[in-house]
Amino acid sequence: MWTKAEKLTAKLTLDEKIKMVHGAELFQTKGGERLGIPPLKMSDGPMGVRQEFHPAGWKPVGHSDDYVTYLPCNSALAATWNRDLAFETGSVLGEEARGRGKDVILAPGINIKRSPLCGRNFEYFSEDPYLTKELAVPFIQGVQTWDVAACVKHFAVNNQETERLWVDVEVDENALRQIYLPAFYDAVRKGHSYTIMGAYNLLKGEHCCQSEYLLKKILREEWEYDGVVISDWGAVHDTDLAANSQLDIEMSVTDNFDEYFMADPLKEKIQNGEIKEEVLDEKVTRILVLMMRLHMIGEEERKAGSYNTPEHRQKALETARESVVLLKNENHILPLDPAAGKILVIGENAECTHANGGGSAEIKALYEITPLMGIKTLLGGNAEVRFVQGYERSEKNDMTDTNWQETSLENGGGSTAQFRESEEMSDRRAALRKEAVQLAKEYDHVIFVGGLNHEHDSEGNDRADMKLPYEQDVLIKELLLANPETVIVMMGGSPVEMGTWINDASAVVWNWYAGMEGGRALAEVLFGRINPAGKLQETFYKKHTDCSEHAIGEFPGGKSVHYKEGVFVGYRYNDTFEIEPQFCFGHGLSYTTFAYSDAKVQQKDGKIEISCKVKNTGTVFGKETVQVYLAPKDRRKNQPLQELKGFEKVTLEAGEQTEVVILATGSVNEYEIRIGSSSRDIRLTM
Repeated sequence: MWTKAEKLTAKLTLDEKIKMVHGAELFQTKGGERLGIPPLKMSDGPMGVRQEFHPAGWKPVGHSDDYVTYLPCNSALAATWNRDLAFETGSVLGEEARGRGKDVILAPGINIKRSPLCGRNFEYFSEDPYLTKELAVPFIQGVQTWDVAACVKHFAVNNQETERLWVDVEVDENALRQIYLPAFYDAVRKGHSYTIMGAYNLLKGEHCCQSEYLLKKILREEWEYDGVVISDWGAVHDTDLAANSQLDIEMSVTDNFDEYFMADPLKEKIQNGEIKEEVLDEKVTRILVLMMRLHMIGEEERKAGSYNTPEHRQKALETARESVVLLKNENHILPLDPAAGKILVIGENAECTHANGGGSAEIKALYEITPLMGIKTLLGGNAEVRFVQGYERSEKNDMTDTNWQETSLENGGGSTAQFRESEEMSDRRAALRKEAVQLAKEYDHVIFVGGLNHEHDSEGNDRADMKLPYEQDVLIKELLLANPETVIVMMGGSPVEMGTWINDASAVVWNWYAGMEGGRALAEVLFGRINPAGKLQETFYKKHTDCSEHAIGEFPGGKSVHYKEGVFVGYRYNDTFEIEPQFCFGHGLSYTTFAYSDAKVQQKDGKIEISCKVKNTGTVFGKETVQVYLAPKDRRKNQPLQELKGFEKVTLEAGEQTEVVILATGSVNEYEIRIGSSSRDIRLTM
């Protein structure tokens, strides 16, 4: 394959080769028609294949044939803790990308959730590198079964949107290697991701897409990566640095394609002898190998793919079902009895759609079932279901001919969002709140659906704090006074403050951006058709200052951001320094109960083999995620109290018992073995 690619490269002219290493349209490169080399077609893909845009302008074409399956966000997928669902979700994305004629899908995003305020967190899996890589690898494999290249992103330490183009990350080598790089390592070494996308920010004073340290020393030399490196859109700033850094393709948001740094400027430098043509040849050869791997060139027939199939929608539903996290359920408020009287649904998020928002994650969904629709379709016409708005979101900016991508390179590429509310808006909310609270007194079941939306969870913006927007805290407190059994449903890609009302709430559910079937899945959980099985893939802090990045590190920083917290990210910080979270990493309740027993451990083939028995001690079918944490017996100063090193999801009928076996890297002499249902709910210790 490599020899064939090198021979083909040798036949190309300088002009032909140059056209292959930079965008010739906003989402594709130029092919070599003379030798039958096709263009490389790409698409955004965090939650599905993006709609078609004009070749040189950020305006949707407006086709009727580019509606797709809207998949749950990666945070939702990670909340399933299900490797099989990760593979199947990746497979749906790959098949739909191929069905839409794409070669590279720009997914998955695997950056660590360093702070709960990062606007792009909903695109990422977890605060934990082990959980992230355990789901990212099968996701990538699923995508690539369809002759489509996954493009794992954003390499690396891209953990904020504020000043993302120019912020220089300062992180010690231990934290870099222990927290921020492991998922990328497994993505290319075990997942064999055919492509990888560089990040906007700087590391050690180098822009990541031009970084000799990241792209050459680590990626190419240490990890022996032979795939294609693609820049983020507008992340290249210098021709010499980009050409010599192991970057292969430069993409951007502007339509001056021949003026890109790796376009005419690179051609001129090669002609002048400032850059060797061999540097370009290496890039072109890697691109040709990629095309061979995808069967774009060669004799083997390429898979055709398809999109918007019933099977894909079913997979979206299955993932959405397992992503729902039951945070609190005192007095067994949930599940609700569908036959027990009148139901009142309150909150904008009950009827709000989220597919067409969030930046690069926006999706032209074939449909999107909202929570309100999910409830109504599940219960049918004999049930009385009434909806009231309860609160009103901020007025959205008017859409203009200028798409947000066109201005995304301005002002450092991103900012911290600031929302100012008018007195008129506050008055309208007070009126809506009054109506909702009065009705809550009259109904048997009250369901509040609130949280965030893509005004807050969005590329290009970070949140200023974790507070619930739109005066929702006030509304929730008053609803709980009017009807103490009000069920609180939160939606969002990152946690929110709950301190003003959480002690008064008996039932709290977290629902993420759960895709086109998210509303149906939520309704099934609320009314007991499905037993919730989601687990938190990140710490839910009481307030953002309980997060290490804000307590001892910096976020978002200024010209630089110092990761002073080191390895103490997420639960590693909270568990080590005894900072009580609102809900801990790995937490998630069920409508049944599980008992753990008979723990055993042995050293086997360089691994720790941990086993235990798990029994469903309740009365209904359920799923439990058994989590293994290793705690160093002689903990050093820079070591966390414990770290997730294994997990397994089991499915059990009422009364059924099974043995769970989990392998972890390490030595039984070095670690205390902790087995539990979350990072704080440890059931067995050895």
